[in-house]
This record gives sequence, structure tokens and C-alpha cells, in this order.
Amino acid sequence: MAKSRQPVTEEADAGKKPRSSGVTLRDVARFAGVSSATVSRVMNNPEVVSDELRSRIKVAIEHLGWVPHAAARALATQRTGTIGAVFPTLANEHFATAIQTLQETLEQVGYTLLLGCSQYDPEREYRQVRTMLERGVDAVVLVGEAHHPDLYTLLAQRQVPYVNTFAYREGSDKLCVGIDNHQAFFDFTTYLIGLGHQRFAMLSQNADSNDRARARREGVRDALAEHGLGITAAHMVEGYWGAREGRALFSKVMDTPQPPTVVICGNGSFAMGAMLEAMQKGYDIPKDLSLVGFDDFELMSELPISITTVRVPSAEIGATAAKVILAELAQKGSAQSVKFDAEIIVRQSSGAPPKTRRKTG
Repeated sequence: MAKSRQPVTEEADAGKKPRSSGVTLRDVARFAGVSSATVSRVMNNPEVVSDELRSRIKVAIEHLGWVPHAAARALATQRTGTIGAVFPTLANEHFATAIQTLQETLEQVGYTLLLGCSQYDPEREYRQVRTMLERGVDAVVLVGEAHHPDLYTLLAQRQVPYVNTFAYREGSDKLCVGIDNHQAFFDFTTYLIGLGHQRFAMLSQNADSNDRARARREGVRDALAEHGLGITAAHMVEGYWGAREGRALFSKVMDTPQPPTVVICGNGSFAMGAMLEAMQKGYDIPKDLSLVGFDDFELMSELPISITTVRVPSAEIGATAAKVILAELAQKGSAQSVKFDAEIIVRQSSGAPPKTRRKTG
């Protein structure tokens, strides 16, 4: 009786070692031609070894199908290889860009990103950070410097490093990676004053739980005060988020006895909504009115009237935040805050104020 022939697998047919759940760290080291300690170092502190060595061990791991046991690794190293990040919203284009580069930079050295979304709610942010700490994250990335009053205490008790992003304040004792929002809008307002504007309005994002929005608002006020100008309560309005909100706020400031000659929008969605409302109501931008924004979302340069704005280097902020937190993990106290410059991008929507305002229906 003829013996049955065992089927030949694709891996065996290609001369490859079949993947096995019994593969150990020692097998990976032997295949890569390095010591077990070197493999451990690559897995636990990938940032301290060369790219060539990381690549060689990665090839060995993929070939052998080795999957490190996460619980055992965490017990041995006191690290889980995960970084937590809580962002206010995922609907903001420049937050999404920063998250992408943050994740990519961490992945390059073997870390996994756990992401939360607080919807600008400090209580929710606090709960999400607590949950991440319970899951054993090695560090936390946050947005802004103002958080729940117990958050910094919690992180200190757990001895978990963190970095605040999209905000920078000179003299802060917190690790920060971002722009000086106050300075950015102080400079922006000074530029607009230089064009001849004296009647300003601002569509500000609600600042109750958003220190970046508060800093932008104060930057506008301080620049105006330095030039002997001010902004009326009717022309300083607040809203939450979104183009629809921007349209409503724009109508509100324009429906006043002395309408502004320039409207500053505190975020990109407000700027796009305000522009759509201005076009629908027949304003000739910038002849009748200048309208400027923040964030520099892609659509802002593609609208029929492109929007002058303040550009924030979101991708660079995300990548740098990852590098800063990795440096702090490698050696506590070694990382330093990083300040980025905001850039004024002048487009079609801004110009000198009108000598006489055209009546609109």
C-alpha cells in the first residue's frame, strides 16, 4: 500500500522555515547572528541601536514569525512599548496631520500609539488618560497646556512622562512642542493694522477649555491696545467649532451699527464658513472687507477667494513630539521644549480697508 504523500506548503517549497509558535528570542538572535541581549535591546530601546541592526533583527523576526509576549516583556522592562495621545478632535485637519507623523515616528522605533479624543472636555480627557495609564502606556502626548486640575498630579504620581503639543509658552515648566499662539495672533493683528485697519472683529473658538484659543484672542487684544485700538464686545464673539458656526458668527458681527473692516477667524472651519457666508451675502472680498483665518486647511487655498491665514507646521509638531517623548523615556530630564514659528500666508482675502463700504442686501 502506497504511503500518502504529505502536502508541500508554500513556505517549505520555497525553502523557508515554517512559522512556529515555539520560536524564541534566542532563535531570533541565532538567525540574525547577534546576542540575545542585542535582540532585547532592539525590542526594548530601539532608539539606541543603529538602523542597520534594527533592520537585520526585523528580518529575522519576520522570517521566523516570532511574536514577543507583551506581558512578559513589560514585566522584564517596565515598559509596554505603547504611547498614549489624547487630542481634542479628529475633525481638525492639522491635528490629523500631527497624529499621522506622531504615529509614523513612533512606529519607526517599535512603539505603538494609543489614541483618544476628548472633544475639548477636560473631564473626558482626564478619564482617557487614566484608562491609558491603567493599560500601562509608557508616556502621554497631550494638546495644550491647560488640563483637568488633577491630570498633572496623576502623571507625576505614576512617574509617566508627557509632552504638551500645539502650544509653547516661554518659561513654562512643562515640556511643550508647538507655537506661541499669543505671539502668532499678536503678529497677525499687527500686520493687519499695518494695512490700515482700525475696526476689527474676531470669531473666537470657545476658550473655557482651550488655552490656545484664549491665547490667540489675547494676542489680538494686546496688539490692538499697543496701537491705541480696541475691539467691542459685539465684535468679539465665541463659538464651538464648524463652518456652520462660522457662518452664524460672521453674520452676527456684520449685523452691527459699525461693521468691522476685517474679521479674524480663530480656526480654519470658522474662516471657511465665514467666507461662504460673505460670498453668499454679496461682499466683495477684500474690497468691502478683509477676512483672515488660522490653521491653513487645504481647502482655504482652493476656495474661489483664497484665505489669508496663519500656518502652523502640524507635521513637524507631531514628529518632534514623538522625538521629545522618546528622548525623555531614554533619559529622564534630558528632553527640552521646542518652539516652532507660525507663518502668515497672505492670499486674496486680505487688503487695505475700504474708504466707503458698499451697501449689501
